[in-house]
Formats: sequence, C-alpha cells, structure tokens
Amino acid sequence: MNLARYALAMIETTLDSLLVGMPKLFRGDGEMSAIAKHPVDEAVELGPFGFAGNQVGDLLHHGGRDKAVHLYPAEHYGFWKKKYPDIDLLNRPGAFGENLSCTGLTEDRLHLGDIFRLGEAVIECSHARQPCWKLNHYFGRPDVMKTVVKTTRSGSYFRVLEPGKVRAGDKFVQLDRLHPDWPLTRLFEVIIGGKHKGQGAELRSLSHMPALAETWRNRATQLARSS
Repeated sequence: MNLARYALAMIETTLDSLLVGMPKLFRGDGEMSAIAKHPVDEAVELGPFGFAGNQVGDLLHHGGRDKAVHLYPAEHYGFWKKKYPDIDLLNRPGAFGENLSCTGLTEDRLHLGDIFRLGEAVIECSHARQPCWKLNHYFGRPDVMKTVVKTTRSGSYFRVLEPGKVRAGDKFVQLDRLHPDWPLTRLFEVIIGGKHKGQGAELRSLSHMPALAETWRNRATQLARSS
C-alpha cells in the first residue's frame, strides 16, 4: 500500500444533521416505513442496531447490525433538486431516509471497511445502499430508484463497532481504511450496477471480506458463479 497516498485519503468532516424516525403508514395497503425522519439537536445513543428513537418498518429488508446507520451525502441534493425542482422533500436533509447528513463522504471517497469515530461511537462502512421501490413512492416519481443505480448516488450503511452518544456537530474522524481498492462507487457498480462480468476473482474476494455486509457477501458469491 502507498502509505503517503493513503494518508492523503484519510477523511475528517462534520456531522451536519442527525435524523431519526419511527415507522408510519406509508401507503394504503398497510405498508409501514420509517423513511420519514426528523432532525434532533440533542445527543442520541447509538447502539448495535441504530439510534435510540429510530426504528425500521420492514425488518426483512432493513435494519440489523450491517444497516445500523444510513448516511446520505449532502452534496447529492443539488443533483436531485435540479432533476425534481418541485419536490419539497429535497429542501432539507432526510429525503432519502438517512440518519446522517454531511459533506465529504460521497461514494467515490468512502470505502468499504472505512472506520470512523463519530462522537463517542465508532462505526464501520459495511456497504452502499441498494435502492428500493419506496424511494419512487416517497418522491412520487417512477425513476428515482433507476437514477440511483445509474448514477451510483446510493448513500451508505454503517455497522457500530463501539456504541456511544452522537449529536449534530460531532466530527467524523477516520481511524482506518481496510480496503483502499474498494470505494463504494466501484462496489456498487459490481454488486448492484451490473458490472460484474469478468470480475470473478474480485467477487470471490468480496465474498470473504468480513467488512462487507452479509447480504452483499452472499450476492458476491452468486455473481461470481456467472462471471
């Protein structure tokens, strides 16, 4: 590893907004979702399964240790507001159901296994976010999910290595970078974006990386068989 290059890549930024939410009725068939979140100013306890006062509506596809915390880069909001200028959701953080909003942690800068101290807690990047139909429904547009995949503006998930209190204004201080060859843009393109052909060796390597979320390790194994 080029240590000089690695040192330059280390990230330090500030948590602009901390958001939490509880499941609410999402559509008329009884579907529940906690995608609607609100900012909190006080310190909030972050445990292995997420922030106090924050839950998920779909335990099958959301939540768990590998998805304890969702971050969406504030930089992306300019793109989305230009695409959907009439959607009020985009005038404030939380449109993508994120818990953490900040600049500096876009998918090209953030890597699988990046470890940060945030407030009292220590968190590790476990994978990018795979978009689902709920974004289309929440925005009232049919192509949000498709656009996320096309542009890799996915956001990211973190697991909690050390619990502790976190509040808006706390610093993200990077402690380690486990996989400098795997920025989330590349990881997303290979696992979700259809660019897995010819990547058999890489996929087999991913399938054995403890830092990668279990669901994505399983998908890497499946994709490797056809690559």
